[in-house]
Amino acid sequence: MHSNYSRQRVLLHWLSAVIILWTLVSGFYVAYTPVSASTEHWVGSFNVSLTTLFIPLFVWRTCLFVCAPHPPGPTRSLTKRLALAVHAMIYLIVGVVLATGVLMMKSAISVFGLVRIPQPLGDPVLIEQANTLHTLSCVVLSILVALHLCAVVWHEVSGRRVVRRMSFAKPPGAIIQRGQK
Repeated sequence: MHSNYSRQRVLLHWLSAVIILWTLVSGFYVAYTPVSASTEHWVGSFNVSLTTLFIPLFVWRTCLFVCAPHPPGPTRSLTKRLALAVHAMIYLIVGVVLATGVLMMKSAISVFGLVRIPQPLGDPVLIEQANTLHTLSCVVLSILVALHLCAVVWHEVSGRRVVRRMSFAKPPGAIIQRGQK
């Protein structure tokens, strides 16, 4: 029987999904389509604030992922090992996107105008390198998210209810593994 995820992991998953999808779509939109300077500024400011608040949630979610019990590699099927590897890559790339997003800031980081965090780098060359790595890692993350969504559709069409497992609606008698609380 497949285990279900704890409410905490489900909540963090869907918060992450919304934030990641919003920032990828809106970020690429303003970067690659003609928009007004005010729209570009608003999206940039909003995304910086949103992702800054997301960083501790992402760290929490990563800790839950790392600490979750995983069966030993040889006992897992190839499909399960591949899924675990892709999920680990998603976590790694999100971490790179968040870190480079902070490092590429050309001024102090304003969190919805309430808190200001000092600019971490002052060297324009390092800032530009962080910006380049940020853009590339966003492209990689977009590909991984697309693969993840394709896998979800494939599982659902194949009768494996992965969306149900990652929802708040749990079937009667659902088993939640230790470490997923």
